[in-house]
Amino acid sequence: MASNSTQEEEEEFHCAVCHEIYKDPVILSCSHSFCKCCLQEWWTGKPTKECPVCRTCSKEEPITNLVLKNLCERRSALSERSDGVCVAHGQKLRLFCMEDKVPTCLVCRDSKKHNNHRFRPIDEATLELKVELQKLLNPLQEKMKVLDKVETDWYKREKHIKVQAQHIEKQMKEQFKKLHHFLQRKEDSMLLAMRKEEAQKSQVMKGHIKWMSKIKAKLLVKIRAAEDQLKVNDDISFLQNYKATVENVQLTVKLPNPRPVHGALMDVAQHLGNLTYRVWAKMQNIISWTPVILDPNTAHDRLSLSEDLTCVKLCLPQQLPDKPERCGNLYVQGSDGFKSGTHSWEVEVGDHSSWKLGVSEEGYPRKLQGRCWLIGFRDGNYKASSTGAVSTKLSVKQKVQRIRVQLDWLKGMLSFFDLDSNTHLHTFRHTFTDVVFPTFGTYMSLPLKVLPRKLSIHEASE
Repeated sequence: MASNSTQEEEEEFHCAVCHEIYKDPVILSCSHSFCKCCLQEWWTGKPTKECPVCRTCSKEEPITNLVLKNLCERRSALSERSDGVCVAHGQKLRLFCMEDKVPTCLVCRDSKKHNNHRFRPIDEATLELKVELQKLLNPLQEKMKVLDKVETDWYKREKHIKVQAQHIEKQMKEQFKKLHHFLQRKEDSMLLAMRKEEAQKSQVMKGHIKWMSKIKAKLLVKIRAAEDQLKVNDDISFLQNYKATVENVQLTVKLPNPRPVHGALMDVAQHLGNLTYRVWAKMQNIISWTPVILDPNTAHDRLSLSEDLTCVKLCLPQQLPDKPERCGNLYVQGSDGFKSGTHSWEVEVGDHSSWKLGVSEEGYPRKLQGRCWLIGFRDGNYKASSTGAVSTKLSVKQKVQRIRVQLDWLKGMLSFFDLDSNTHLHTFRHTFTDVVFPTFGTYMSLPLKVLPRKLSIHEASE
């Protein structure tokens, strides 16, 4: 009897439509309550808004049943704190409903709410569901490991970015310091030349001015002597001195006038004409240009690059963040790839006893994807190798010190020459379809160096 009473009390907290505990209950004018979403779904497609229980038409919009909502929330809270006892029936929870995924008692099993549901004993269900949960958890745990690894790598990259920025700033300041020093010295020398010319020409003009002052002083004496004769009142005296005075004036008048001084002024055009161009032309002595710059982001962690990114050599392993673009083997690529045109660069191998150089597609040095076209030297032999082909031994008469690499992307030709003897070493022929990057490999502490090109300025002519 008590069980039936408890079951009736439990049904008071369940919606007549979904048979679940009320969620956001609303009440109609007929005093029946339902879940708000259940009522809206019940009315969908119906011409009138009638009560699902008594079929009474509701003319007013349903309002929230606050009392029932509070009771249901309190009931749910009590249910969560039931500690192994069914709140509805007061019996121990011995079964687990496999459909509803909730623990139940024996009375719940026979109730309408769990009609045709499957049940398992609590211990069996626990073991079975723990296995299922672990299966679901395994991919998440693996994903967490991946995320942890990626996060750690990103932290390393963030720190490395700061190191790179500091290095770049330092190198920039040093390079600009050299340029500033050069420009300052050039400014000082050009100002010195200008001031030297100023001093020389000023001295010349001062000499002319001094000479002119002496001539004017003598002329003034002659003029005053003649003017004094004009003032004489004694006719006899004037006439007696007239002949000498006239001769003196005539001799002075016949003196030649001073000639114009040519080149007396500053040569403004010489100092200011094409000033920036002339300074730039002089800068060739301190500026070098290298056709290929090595990309440190692609360098293997056992390769060290020079400050100007033109030399590479073997070194001890470095703590560098793993990056998709970093080469997996002992290679480094150029910073710029080629997908058209003709290009050439020279490499100094010197006495290096183990090296490779040529071009490769972007992915080759990383995951061994893509293709490469390289020549190399090892164990005293020169060989040419490319992806998918057998290595070819090269016939080289004397040890090569400097090599020119020449790429004609459109014609599909990659050639190598001994720069010192201008001897052809090898040519690959291939129809290139992707971007190729200059590639360098080294297995020694001696550096491979990309040689700079001498800058030349050609003046335009009509």
